Amino acid sequence: MPDRSARVTQTPTPPTSRRDALTLATGLVAALGTMAAAPARGQPAPAAQPTHGHASAAAGSMGDGVWICCEDSNTLVVIDPVRLVVQTSVNLTSFDEDRRPPFRFVTGGFMPTHGAMVQKPLYHGAISIHGAVPNPDSTLVATTGRGTSNLYLIDTATRRIIGNRPNPQASAQTNPDRLTSGVFVGREPHEPTFTRNGRELWVTVRGEDRIAVLDVQKAREESAGGPPGHAIRGFVDTMPGPAHAWFSADGSRAVVISQKASLIDLLDVTYDASGFSTARRSARLDVNAQDRFGFSPFLKLSPDGREFWISHKLADSLSVLPADGRAIAETIPLGALARPNHVEFVENAQGRAVYASLGRIDDGAGPGGGASSKLAIIDRSAPLGQRRVVGEIATGGREAHGLWLDPAGTRLFVVHEQDELPGTPGAGQTLCTVLDVTDPFRPRFVDRVMLGDLALPSGGLRNKKGINLVFIRPGARSVTA
Repeated sequence: MPDRSARVTQTPTPPTSRRDALTLATGLVAALGTMAAAPARGQPAPAAQPTHGHASAAAGSMGDGVWICCEDSNTLVVIDPVRLVVQTSVNLTSFDEDRRPPFRFVTGGFMPTHGAMVQKPLYHGAISIHGAVPNPDSTLVATTGRGTSNLYLIDTATRRIIGNRPNPQASAQTNPDRLTSGVFVGREPHEPTFTRNGRELWVTVRGEDRIAVLDVQKAREESAGGPPGHAIRGFVDTMPGPAHAWFSADGSRAVVISQKASLIDLLDVTYDASGFSTARRSARLDVNAQDRFGFSPFLKLSPDGREFWISHKLADSLSVLPADGRAIAETIPLGALARPNHVEFVENAQGRAVYASLGRIDDGAGPGGGASSKLAIIDRSAPLGQRRVVGEIATGGREAHGLWLDPAGTRLFVVHEQDELPGTPGAGQTLCTVLDVTDPFRPRFVDRVMLGDLALPSGGLRNKKGINLVFIRPGARSVTA
């Protein structure tokens, strides 16, 4: 594959301004029972990298947060993982930057739909916030705007958007900051991924057939008003519809999956003295046998660095690719209409499991008999080729999507796409569910956190449609390190 990444030698300068995150605390809704499986037990995890690459410390360190992308409201919700309340809603909209209708979100007491407002001609805020990932030292979160074809960077310590500027029309009725335009990367960016040295961001451009490669420092500059296109070093050609890329533990290989083709690209990656990459395709795998629909949205490397796990959403299965291999080693069926979204590795002294979020919603499956999605639990300690679903647990929410483990390896957080039904405790709310996974094979339902509203000057904007979720401990080693 041709190298399309241009070398950049200009010395970067720091960003000039950042955005204050708006905050809102929300109350807890009481848990309504538990629903867990009683599957076969796995073996204790071997000594390897710390779970999720964090230093081994109990949850609750200063600055910890569960970051959730809300696609419909174009907000990022940050949850306190100990008290299980919303700490902050980061505003990626441009509502209320101008006090006149129709630029304010609520006018005359009327709240229009999100879809109607983001189509207004002078709306320049994010559209369809979707993917998110921390950089190697967890000081930044990168998030993509699918509809605006761009990428935003957020400082995890201050929870401010890098590049926001003072609003020239600010008043008591308007927001004090004006949203940055971020970095334009191409049509329909899906998931961002940092290289393991943190110098670059790779963004899969799902509406095209390439990955945008960004210089992270120059992305800061461009977000702060630097020259358009300043941050993009080049592009890496891929199959159509690249959905996600992830690096091997040493960063020498990248695996790229697609939501438009039954293909996987394997890239050999080398780095120059400044830490910038050059990528060359070493193989293109035909995975029609595993995913005839060509719709694989998510992959992740196991904590021991040995396997990439890939979700095939329409094929209702997961596949395992050895980190150094050139063929799928096994495919695990999840059941009819399971519709897997993300995978997460739950590994601690009690065993090694892989959890998959299932988008399917089953009536009566949740705590208290409500409609609920489930998580599938796979025993990863079983021999290769013999792994299977050994249990499941109801999430207590509808259409489970993102999930992420805390640094201690004992609590799992799950976010959902659909709001809760009328007549239920969380009616009209998007949920984040918390599970105790101290025993990976016997999870327990802990609580449900309502994502609540973003407090805008003109009224509350409901945080809606949770997609991605990451646990952040600022300054700690992340899964991308």
